[in-house]
Amino acid sequence: MNKIRKGDQVIVLTGRDKGKRGTVSVRVDADHLLVEGVNVAKKHVRPNPMKGTTGGIVDKTMPIHQSNVAIFNPASGKADRVGIKLLEDGKKVRVYKSSGEEIKA
Repeated sequence: MNKIRKGDQVIVLTGRDKGKRGTVSVRVDADHLLVEGVNVAKKHVRPNPMKGTTGGIVDKTMPIHQSNVAIFNPASGKADRVGIKLLEDGKKVRVYKSSGEEIKA
């Protein structure tokens, strides 16, 4: 079970974008994710008349390792760790480690 999923609000812990918050848009692989507005790089794009794209410099969101982000807890307003709790019916749910309350996905 992934502790950080698509649609989660996360906060960056280390690197150039430390302290920024954003939403996870895609899980690239088991360890990397794309977060909106975080780790943005400039990419030079060649014009392609067949596709109708104009050339120039565009901003591209690059993947960031999941160890460099933590889930954002809106109740405390801080970063938090994620735990997994087993319910009576056998379902697994994600919970905040600090408060123990369930993460609404």
